[in-house]
Amino acid sequence: MNFHGKGIKIFSGNSNPVVAKHIASALRLPLGNAEVKTFSDGEISVSINESVRGMDCFIVQSTCNPVNNNLMELLIMIDAMKRASAARITAVMPYFGYARQDRQARARDPISAKLVADLITTAGADRVLTMDLHAPQLQGFFNIPVDHLIGSRLLVSFLKNKIHNQPGDYVIVSPDLGSVNRVRAFASKLSLPIAIIDKRRQKANVSEVMNIIGDVNGKNVVLVDDMIDTAGTLCNAAKAVVEIGSAREVLACATHAVLSGPAVERIKNSYIKELFLLDTIPITKEKFLDKFNVLSVSSLFAEAIERIYADIPVSSMFV
Repeated sequence: MNFHGKGIKIFSGNSNPVVAKHIASALRLPLGNAEVKTFSDGEISVSINESVRGMDCFIVQSTCNPVNNNLMELLIMIDAMKRASAARITAVMPYFGYARQDRQARARDPISAKLVADLITTAGADRVLTMDLHAPQLQGFFNIPVDHLIGSRLLVSFLKNKIHNQPGDYVIVSPDLGSVNRVRAFASKLSLPIAIIDKRRQKANVSEVMNIIGDVNGKNVVLVDDMIDTAGTLCNAAKAVVEIGSAREVLACATHAVLSGPAVERIKNSYIKELFLLDTIPITKEKFLDKFNVLSVSSLFAEAIERIYADIPVSSMFV
């Protein structure tokens, strides 16, 4: 592809090379020749082994675990391409790490999400393409364009076929009050009712379910969240809809499979029958469960990249 007299190149860091390869394949492009490695003292070394002068460059890199290493890889790759005279550099971040540190919860807390936004901009990125930011207002932390894709587009499409091919009534459930807007939009696309789990968090990564707002009695429940970290919120919600609400069956879906700490064990022993995830974060073999069903985001990102490159509006993809 060649528009505006400049070519396009897709590069990948080490965080999510499979998704990067699938994006490049969907665009009928080879993956850019770059080597990203770590020296024995922990420093990161980047070598761009082909010319990027005058090119529209897209760097695919989720800032997932190890977050700081992956972030530094991205920053150094951006810097390398800027110094090599790339025409435009887009940081393609299927998962944006530090997104939860978006405000001062207590006095003297940092706003780390803003710091990361500044670092990416200072490194030389001209644009950011990401998916399901934990707090959508993070777009305002950047002084460059941010295209924010919605993962529910993929999840809804998949669930629509699954739900309509099975008997029984379904209800979409928000695992906490903070996810209500996301769940309401999700449910409206499926023309299904919603319910809400009202809980109080006693301390970080620990939640206590209080009650259920809405009717889930005898229903097939679909829990919806943007990410699963330690899975406490999701598994407690599943327990609540079954033991308190008398739900028939529990499915769940989320965009980002962070899966830290006891997450996998909790999900394995939970009431969740099947969990639908997107591959914004790669799931290692030791964390993968039979109840996981992973959908690829590559087609959605490929479409967005093609639109950005051709200067076609991306806004229709945000719904």
